[in-house]
Amino acid sequence: MNLPLYQPSAATSTRFLFFTGKGGVGKTSLSCATALLLAEAGKRVLLVSTDPASNLDEVLDTRLTNHPTPIPGVPRLSALNINPVDAAAAYRERLIGPMRGLLPAAALRSMEEQLSGSCTVEIAAFDEFSAFIGNPDAAREYDHVIFDTAPTGHTLRLMSLAKAWDQFLDSSTSGTSCLGPLAGLEKQREIYAATVSTLADASATTLVLVSRPQHAALREAERTSNELRAIGVGNQCLVINGSFATACAADVTAQALQQRGIAALTASAAFIASMPSFIVPLRPINILGVGGLRVLLSGDASAPAAASSTVVAPESDWTPPPMQSLADLVTDIEQQGHGVIMTMGKGGVGKTTVAAAIAVMLAQRGHAVHLSTTDPAAHVAQTLAGQVPGLTLSKIDPAAETAAYTQEVLAAQGAHMDEAGRSLLEEDLLSPCTEEIAVFRAFAREVGQGTRRFVVLDTAPTGHTLLLLDASEAYQRELERQARSTQPEEVLRLLEHLRDPAFTRILLVTLPEATPVHEAAALQADLRRARIEPFAWVINQSLLHSGSCDPLLQRREQAEHRYLTEVVAQQAHRTVWLPWQPEEPVGPVALARLAASNLTPSSKPILSRV
Repeated sequence: MNLPLYQPSAATSTRFLFFTGKGGVGKTSLSCATALLLAEAGKRVLLVSTDPASNLDEVLDTRLTNHPTPIPGVPRLSALNINPVDAAAAYRERLIGPMRGLLPAAALRSMEEQLSGSCTVEIAAFDEFSAFIGNPDAAREYDHVIFDTAPTGHTLRLMSLAKAWDQFLDSSTSGTSCLGPLAGLEKQREIYAATVSTLADASATTLVLVSRPQHAALREAERTSNELRAIGVGNQCLVINGSFATACAADVTAQALQQRGIAALTASAAFIASMPSFIVPLRPINILGVGGLRVLLSGDASAPAAASSTVVAPESDWTPPPMQSLADLVTDIEQQGHGVIMTMGKGGVGKTTVAAAIAVMLAQRGHAVHLSTTDPAAHVAQTLAGQVPGLTLSKIDPAAETAAYTQEVLAAQGAHMDEAGRSLLEEDLLSPCTEEIAVFRAFAREVGQGTRRFVVLDTAPTGHTLLLLDASEAYQRELERQARSTQPEEVLRLLEHLRDPAFTRILLVTLPEATPVHEAAALQADLRRARIEPFAWVINQSLLHSGSCDPLLQRREQAEHRYLTEVVAQQAHRTVWLPWQPEEPVGPVALARLAASNLTPSSKPILSRV
């Protein structure tokens, strides 16, 4: 399939640009490169991250805040991070601050507790996000405002909030919500309405769907495209990042990578043809710094590695650090006989694959195992259904969980209310917080099953995972506020279970690249602040000892050395190594083979040439 190279001037002429797609497809790199080239073409550009797990600072090599920061060496380009936690604190203070000194301390504390839920974090981030779109004065000095959005599920929620809260305000009669007094939202109605209008205006907004030449990423892009069209965002284009072609006909690794891309593009041909579509070639470097960003959108697919700040040591001067197989790790895990295994990390690093491989191996060793996902955008391998004795599967469906929770509350509480009271309860259940609570209850329920068997949880991308974990402490306050029910036993014991290293084994999954490694390190620090200690790191899809004769893949393999060493020496108590597979690890046999993959300093090439 011959697609043109992506260039910002050809694809993006509107003032507002949104980059979205499945985790790990390269949204941040492409949004940064787009901002850079537009600025160098003479445009004044503001780049904004709305991702709770943003790595914009690292890619731009600049410390960012929630205010525009000029990027050194790039005139006319500024960037900022909308930090949801900071935004929520500022939002609470805007509502509570004017009342200090007027209300008793107990009343102020009650308001602060009321505004501590995850929904406050969501609406506060949206509050800042909408200011750049719905307020004509907020970014008047910029020709383009580019949003590096979060992984797909968060992006859809973020964009949907404009309509959801506008409708909630229209129907509300009580004056309160899970966000506290609606007056704080009422003041923003005009900005929210303008935001909705601008998102749907094809002359003002372009939605850039980012994908990889992979089946799952393209399916996710198509689903995202349809859902965004449904809320009025119709001006879209598609960028397929990481396109690869090789001249090494006898190279198993290179040929497999090329054929996977061709097969994925062919399967999605109708979707790709439905809108302006472009490609970005796979690059041999980590896209960091201004030099790396220029290489990303260079017309030369073999752009020199010298443009990267990464120093690559010669193969003969480097020995792999000690790393173990996933099978060895499972041997340690199974000694307990039951418990929870959670895979965490940046989107696109292979958490689902690692979780499925662990579940298959535990089941094949005779254990009762349940594999579940809490990620709205995950694709659990359906090929496992009914094929592995002792293994059961489930997926937490946010819509189904919310509907069930709503009916439960209405049955338990609404039956004893008069018509006015029931109407008020139904109104409060329409708030976005209800979904957060419902999904969190399901998450706690799955963890609770670890007392009887092994539960393997393929969790959501980092930001969503942390929101789920944070919800454990906000959950009780929300239920008390609503006076609906007491906490289930599994919720009462959730933090205790997560903090028990003999019960919960958290695996940080990463790729041997800068951004996934550093984001996993940040996640590890956050977990430790919550008194949760990761059990191990899993380095996935490594090209080490691939035996490839393709120059680009050889350089990518050498670039891994720095990050393999960094993880083992600086981050992990123990490290698991998984090779890139010519045959996708789908199904019980392939997953078991992946789990058994081992590496020693004297290993022969895992993926050899034909």
